[in-house]
Amino acid sequence: MEIRKILVPVDGSACSEKAAEYAANLAQLVGASVLVVNCRMALPPMLGRDSWEQARSALVKRSEVLLESYCDRMKDEGVEAACRVLEGAVDKAIAETAEAENCDLIVMGSRGHSELEGLLLGSVTHRVLQLADCPVTVIR
Repeated sequence: MEIRKILVPVDGSACSEKAAEYAANLAQLVGASVLVVNCRMALPPMLGRDSWEQARSALVKRSEVLLESYCDRMKDEGVEAACRVLEGAVDKAIAETAEAENCDLIVMGSRGHSELEGLLLGSVTHRVLQLADCPVTVIR
């Protein structure tokens, strides 16, 4: 299996930090590029147009700042990296983006910020394992 592109979903949690580090190291070894993504749930339209736009803009900005820190670190290590903010159901957005971007591998943390303590495998990670067409490496 040739690995040319690795997708790494991040949320700032300790597990996603480890996953990003693993993906960067693997990318260096095999000469792959990395697509770092952060996914946020879609906002309900009932907020009103102006409030919806303001809230969406604030959430996108927060995601962009988070992603920028990951991409900068990867680029500092000589890894070709791109960032993208995804919107919608996290598991589906990750799996669909991996397919659309022709990613050869997804590297993700076993749990993120939204998961409850004590779970062996986060529910988003579990669903991505079920939905993704490419291999998924789970980092603890």
